[in-house]
Amino acid sequence: MEEIIKQEFSENEYQQLLQQVVAVINDTRQRMAKQVNGNVTSAYWEIGKLLYEKKIESKHGSGVVKRLSVDLKVQYPNMGLSTRQMWNMKKFYLRYVDSDSKLLQAVAVLPWGHNLLLLNKNLNDEDTLFYAEETARKGWNRDLLTSAIKMKLHEHKGLQEESDNNFKNTLPAPQALYANEVFRSSYNLSFLGVTSPILELELERRLVDKVKLFLLELGKGFTFIGNQYELEYNGKTSRVDLLLFHRGLRSLVAIDLKIGEFKPEYAGKMNYYLSLLDRLERFKGENRSIGIILCAEKDHVEVEMALEDMGKPIGVADYQLIVPKEELKQVIENEIKAFNEDKMLENSNDK
Repeated sequence: MEEIIKQEFSENEYQQLLQQVVAVINDTRQRMAKQVNGNVTSAYWEIGKLLYEKKIESKHGSGVVKRLSVDLKVQYPNMGLSTRQMWNMKKFYLRYVDSDSKLLQAVAVLPWGHNLLLLNKNLNDEDTLFYAEETARKGWNRDLLTSAIKMKLHEHKGLQEESDNNFKNTLPAPQALYANEVFRSSYNLSFLGVTSPILELELERRLVDKVKLFLLELGKGFTFIGNQYELEYNGKTSRVDLLLFHRGLRSLVAIDLKIGEFKPEYAGKMNYYLSLLDRLERFKGENRSIGIILCAEKDHVEVEMALEDMGKPIGVADYQLIVPKEELKQVIENEIKAFNEDKMLENSNDK
């Protein structure tokens, strides 16, 4: 919509404008206790409308708005009526004056800081409506809203999220989306050079020996912290196979290595590890620790059931070695059987 710029502003016109703004604020303050965000936004809308209707434009009306801000702050010192904010009110009015009622209702209930964030992102009406509704429904703070916009969450709103993890139920939506992009459902570990069956400790040793290649396979942003990482609590020691940190997610990442197929009890064990990490190792400002169970194979339905009631963010991924999966499974089972038989024989000889 076009604006006609007013070059001069008389004292009478200014006093009339001041009285109108005061009337808007007084009317709003009477309802503020009941609907804080909606009423404050409504007041800012009406102030922005007044600035527009009085044809006050930044180039020629800066003095008027500055004076208005000074006078209003005397009466309402805690209402955020700075010169900059008053120009934002006009910008807010101009942004939504031609929008449909559904969008207006959606942004009206948001905190003013959230609205300023949406204003500065230059989103279209459809995308703005999506973020406004998601913020209201899920209680996003400004940081989460910023992350959601940065991740272009609106482009993924019609897509189903990965189901071999419970990120959707245990992480804020933007972080859950990011985690689904960071962690894959399958990894290629052929760089380990496995040509014969190995046990879990050997698999871990090879991954540590070639940690740079392992991190490259995982993707960008990972830092290796340690293996067999000890967590001492309540007089007991637990060990995480591999502990990493992801810079983008700002989360510790625990990896539990399994040479066989996924079993539901692995989820409970990982859930406990993550509780220990969050309590003992997580720094202030970091997000919840994330667990990845890396196994030779998995059943989708079994994974979904195992993770359904877990409170910590856990994913399950399988891996590929040089040996074909079915053959590897049989070889590993035979190796474990032989290993156990050897241990039993050693124990009997010691008696």
